[in-house]
Amino acid sequence: MILRKAYGGAFIVMNSKSLGGDFSFAWPTAEIAVMGPDGAVAILYRRELAESKNPAELKKELVKKYRDKIANPFIADELGYIDEVIDPAVTRKKIISAFSALSNKWVKVPARKHGNMPL
Repeated sequence: MILRKAYGGAFIVMNSKSLGGDFSFAWPTAEIAVMGPDGAVAILYRRELAESKNPAELKKELVKKYRDKIANPFIADELGYIDEVIDPAVTRKKIISAFSALSNKWVKVPARKHGNMPL
């Protein structure tokens, strides 16, 4: 369940679909992207910001554009990174439904090749 921000590697390792997570949901206010809007704009538009007469205003516009076009949970949903963007009011029902669907899940774990030796 992504409530706010999920950027880069942190998003991937927190039980994402690409690592085998069963369900992944996000609220409409969530941000899912490679990196945060401020950092991304500073890197991607460095030259434009340096040449601008009003860099603060330009950065503000570019950050809004990045949030709307890239760090948007609906884009992540379209690309298959998450299962669904849900209304916060149905979060509890959605989580209960997901746990119910997984109640009989069984995964065969491979045998350990090496154990931890006692120290």
